[in-house]
Amino acid sequence: MTGAVGSDVEVLVVGAGPTGLTMAAQLARHGVRVRLVDRAIDRVRESRALGVQPRTLEVLAGFGVADRMVAAGNPAVRLIVHAGRRQRSVPLFDLGLPDTAYPYLLFLSQAETERLLGEYLARLGVGVERGVELVGLDPTGRAAVATLRDRDGRVERVPARYVVGCDGAHSAVRQFAGIGFEGAAYPQTFVLADLEVDGVEPGGAHAFLAGRGLMFLFPLGRPAGWRMVAMRPANDATPPTAPVHLAELQTLADAYAGGALRLHDPVWATNFRLHHRAATAYRAGPVFLAGDAAHIHSPAGAQGMNTGIQDAVNLGWKLAQALQGDADPALLDSYHAERAPVGRMVLRFSDRAFTVATTTNPLVRFARTRLAPTLLPAVLAPRFVRATAFRTVAQLAIRYRRSPLSTDGRQAPPKGPRAGDRLPDAPLAVGGSLHRLTAAPGWHLLLCGPPDGWPAHEIDDLTRRHRGRLTAHHLGGKVGAPEADDRVLRRLGVDPGAHAAYLVRPDGHVGYRAGGTDLTGLRAYLRRWFGPSNA
Repeated sequence: MTGAVGSDVEVLVVGAGPTGLTMAAQLARHGVRVRLVDRAIDRVRESRALGVQPRTLEVLAGFGVADRMVAAGNPAVRLIVHAGRRQRSVPLFDLGLPDTAYPYLLFLSQAETERLLGEYLARLGVGVERGVELVGLDPTGRAAVATLRDRDGRVERVPARYVVGCDGAHSAVRQFAGIGFEGAAYPQTFVLADLEVDGVEPGGAHAFLAGRGLMFLFPLGRPAGWRMVAMRPANDATPPTAPVHLAELQTLADAYAGGALRLHDPVWATNFRLHHRAATAYRAGPVFLAGDAAHIHSPAGAQGMNTGIQDAVNLGWKLAQALQGDADPALLDSYHAERAPVGRMVLRFSDRAFTVATTTNPLVRFARTRLAPTLLPAVLAPRFVRATAFRTVAQLAIRYRRSPLSTDGRQAPPKGPRAGDRLPDAPLAVGGSLHRLTAAPGWHLLLCGPPDGWPAHEIDDLTRRHRGRLTAHHLGGKVGAPEADDRVLRRLGVDPGAHAAYLVRPDGHVGYRAGGTDLTGLRAYLRRWFGPSNA
């Protein structure tokens, strides 16, 4: 009904791509009344983003969808580099990283990612309202009123405590909030297609290096066997909006692969231009931005969708906690403090990689086409080199040590993860793993060392005061504990027989840690971030 006013919404999420779906799911699993709208009448059916990083799988494991994604996708194990008639195979994901259950890049269509996230969200009782567009947004101090219009022209005013824009590069939320979006467009035009390819070796990703640029073929599975990404020639004046025909794709493939490939049965193809832009702020009062609404960049390194999903996981629990109590206002400010540097880092990384891959500079072209195919296998042969590089690309190394939420208490272990770092995974003696132990919503207190050294009445008092928010776990057990528990303690930097406490945030990062069994510092930390009424 025109002019109707909606109610009972704590958080309105605008945009139902991977970031918006994750945001709504993170909020719903923490008990928030959330509404999710998208102006598109249907979800994505094309592959679009298709690289899912290990850290993304880790944060989605708590939703119960990571294993479903792995079952539906393809964990490619090597990169095959082509330069003219030369071909080199480079193993990438045979690293056996011990601190993650997902030591590989998963190739999975964005359509499948959205389907699986949507199914999870539906199980939580939250649906996606399709064909609903944000046409107005009025922040009113401690809240906001959004004006929505559905496909039939009906207008509704929706008051919400918070509004989160997950609505992409042309974000209406960002524009209504008056947040700047700084950057520029790259000059090159690319072609993207999902199709079948004959003449290419299965089981890996293929990179074709040429003086004119690069072409990639990624194993996809669904909706087609391969994803093709190719750069058009620098003098190609084809507008991005022009349709793409199979004959054009074949011509491009012939130029890069010397006629060795036959393309057929395209499912989807498009031209596209790339931008590198970042929001000047991730927050304006009760309005927040996440995903492409906050940062867009080249697809180099498969960072975009993954960064957006992790934006959502970071912000979702903070909004939920802010709605529950009287915690320090800096809790919500920490979202920009933590995620904006990550967005800038990803933009710098992808921009540099993209420039090296596409520049027409003669020296760089020579290195790309002549030196790289020969030197790359030798450079990447040592596992430690690949492991170091992969951890960065895989987003396993992201940390928030400078965040106001990160506190190292007294006698903190000199080794192991510091406050702000991602909690590493490790197997537990009783089965499962450290990540599975801490996957449930809320904060998790890891009490390391012999349990009889911890003041039981104080632990009971803490968990009682913070029931529903804080769960305590004893790690280490008694003398002679199984090796799996010893592995956990070593990974956390705790010596045998010693005591330490790790407080793990709902997004899997360490918030507070300290050595010994004195809980004074922990109580002060909880009092600040949970509110004095919960002390």
